[in-house]
Amino acid sequence: MEKAGIIQWLNLIVCVLLLLEAEGSLVPLTLVENAISQGAVCLDGSPPAYHFDKGVGEGINSWIVHMEGGGWCKDVNDCLGRKKSRLGSSNQMVEDIYFSGILNNDRQYNPDFYNWNRVLVRYCDGSSFTGDVEEVDPTNNLYFRGARIFSAVMEDLLAQGLEKAENAILTGCSAGGLTTILQCDNFKSLLPSGANVKCVPDAGYFINAKDISGAHFIEEFYSKVVSTHGSAKNLPAACISKLTPGLCFFPENVVSHISTPIFVVNSAYDSWQIQNILAPGAADPSDKWHSCKLDLRSCSSDQLRILQDFKEEFEKAVSVVGDSPSKGMFIDACFTHCQTLSTETWFKADSPHLANTTIGKAVGDWFYDRSPFSHVDCNYPCNPTCQNSVSDLKDHPGI
Repeated sequence: MEKAGIIQWLNLIVCVLLLLEAEGSLVPLTLVENAISQGAVCLDGSPPAYHFDKGVGEGINSWIVHMEGGGWCKDVNDCLGRKKSRLGSSNQMVEDIYFSGILNNDRQYNPDFYNWNRVLVRYCDGSSFTGDVEEVDPTNNLYFRGARIFSAVMEDLLAQGLEKAENAILTGCSAGGLTTILQCDNFKSLLPSGANVKCVPDAGYFINAKDISGAHFIEEFYSKVVSTHGSAKNLPAACISKLTPGLCFFPENVVSHISTPIFVVNSAYDSWQIQNILAPGAADPSDKWHSCKLDLRSCSSDQLRILQDFKEEFEKAVSVVGDSPSKGMFIDACFTHCQTLSTETWFKADSPHLANTTIGKAVGDWFYDRSPFSHVDCNYPCNPTCQNSVSDLKDHPGI
């Protein structure tokens, strides 16, 4: 091989090594086999699973538990579609995954949490870990047991050392972000009374907005999810006592009842919500929103006005979080979905910024009480630091 070719190959190898370093560590899958006896199983009856990378040094008694996302299934046919995938069966999950972003074990990319115990709980129930139906229909063999999975996994983690936690964060992305909100107080109740426990939902603040046709598409969808999975008994009681169960799947109706400190990370132009709540296919039969939903730069002036109205609705919905020091938010104007699990958007010089601060620094400062953080971005396309954010929804199925 010529010298120029060798140099090119060496440069390529260096680039790959740097990429792997930024992506973080490769972590094996752990199956919770004893959960089967509790009926705490995925849609297909297989055991729940998680990935666990142990903490070291000063982080040995600190924990991050991340709840994986991946949408929801609203009825039997919908759930049967997930049953043979990793979103419904641990038999279909890969053995090893990379930890990055808030789960990264490299101090350079995750200075506040790199040496903590870091867990990613796999998602295979389709209800944001809220369902619990005892009966199993023999014609479809679907198990709606999300809430049992949450309990069984936490029990397993407590035995792994979570019961001695001095610091702990429950977090999650998308449907896992919603889980973080709905299970926040429950998570805190499992840990020592003196532990510093907080919740950081990412891209899980789904709002109850009408779609472009004026229909209540997402409200009807959530109502079906809650009914199919028997979720009502596992939703916050303070909300259920006032509203219908389906409405208690919306963060805006439950977050004010949460007593545990919480920090909301979200885009006001969340790409999943724009594609599935504001402009779902059913509301756009002529497909006029197709290009706009993929790239906001392709939106017409009329579509941009509708998007700005959506942002105003989002701001109103998230305002109920409040502005006390125990609450926080990082609401940027980036057209993306989920930002804490990617090193590119979590803690790098060119990551999205608000108030000259990255998401990783904002969350770290808030968690350790170094300084509060509660900021909502200006209107699209005002934030130049959004240029490197990518809207990748392959792991977050639409509805």
